[in-house]
Amino acid sequence: MNRVQPGSFLTLHYRLTAPDGTTVVDTFADKPATLSLGTGQLAAAMEARLLGLEEGARAVFALEPGEAFGEHNPQMVQRVARRLLDELGQEEPPGVGDVISFPTPDGQGSFAGLVRELGDDWLLFDFNHPLAGRALSFEVQLIGVL
Repeated sequence: MNRVQPGSFLTLHYRLTAPDGTTVVDTFADKPATLSLGTGQLAAAMEARLLGLEEGARAVFALEPGEAFGEHNPQMVQRVARRLLDELGQEEPPGVGDVISFPTPDGQGSFAGLVRELGDDWLLFDFNHPLAGRALSFEVQLIGVL
């Protein structure tokens, strides 16, 4: 049987679950995921849990708060003037819970922020990863290891 090593190509099912039982990601009911370790397709902490597992293995791992997607950084929660959204061509007025994309300074990419609060002339955005600072359960079933 093949074992997972750095750089392995994997076919697997996986599920990420929050402590309250909320499923965040689940491939078990659909097609399995295929990925190559070390390419950033999974968080480094998740990849580390897979190392050494044999093809066919099924396991569940606890990921401590912040381990998989970093700690929640309060400096990444920022007020943004509504006029900036107008300048960016935001057509619909955003609401709490909406995710808005912003261009990177070089214009080559984008990043997203979650609207947390609305003010008269500002919006409070959280630019942290949605799972930052959260404990998660990581369940995996390895189907193939190359």
